[in-house]
Amino acid sequence: MADFKVGYFVGSLAKGSINRKLSQALVRLAPPELQMQEIRFGDLPLYSYDYDADYPPIAKDFKAAIADVDAVLFVTPEYNRSIPGGLKNAIDWASRPYGQNAFTRKPSAIIGTSPGAIGTAVGQQHLKSILGFCNSPMMNAVEAYIQFKPGLISDEGEVSVEGTVEFLRTYTLEFRDFIRRVLTVYSRSS
Repeated sequence: MADFKVGYFVGSLAKGSINRKLSQALVRLAPPELQMQEIRFGDLPLYSYDYDADYPPIAKDFKAAIADVDAVLFVTPEYNRSIPGGLKNAIDWASRPYGQNAFTRKPSAIIGTSPGAIGTAVGQQHLKSILGFCNSPMMNAVEAYIQFKPGLISDEGEVSVEGTVEFLRTYTLEFRDFIRRVLTVYSRSS
């Protein structure tokens, strides 16, 4: 049995997303103590505080999925030096209404891939700012900006470069240890 349930978000809604491939690689390489499950958000309507008094069922289910995990992992591309709009919308749903933020004290980590030489570095910095405001303890190191090249990761999450395999394995081990440290301070029921 896994020690920690990790909900992961794939920031891109594209069917052929290279970040979806990266998420599959992370699922394959994660230590057995991490039970990885995707939390999908593509069907959420655009957030408005008009919903705060009565969330639609899809948003309630989304927040319940976050409440059901011990930690969250964001696997996201960078769009225009930020995060994709769909992911920001999901974060807005999860963090509202005031006082009911699903990310409060929930350990988090960010990783992403892009064809560009700096990977998703700038978008990740923006996401760190958002999650900081959401009071989500973040794993700040190991940082992971993966430059994607054709054939690096298959659709099934098989990684073709041994150095990348080792890096991703180390990343998931560090995340496991980070979750353990955070949840030593903040109980799962906090």
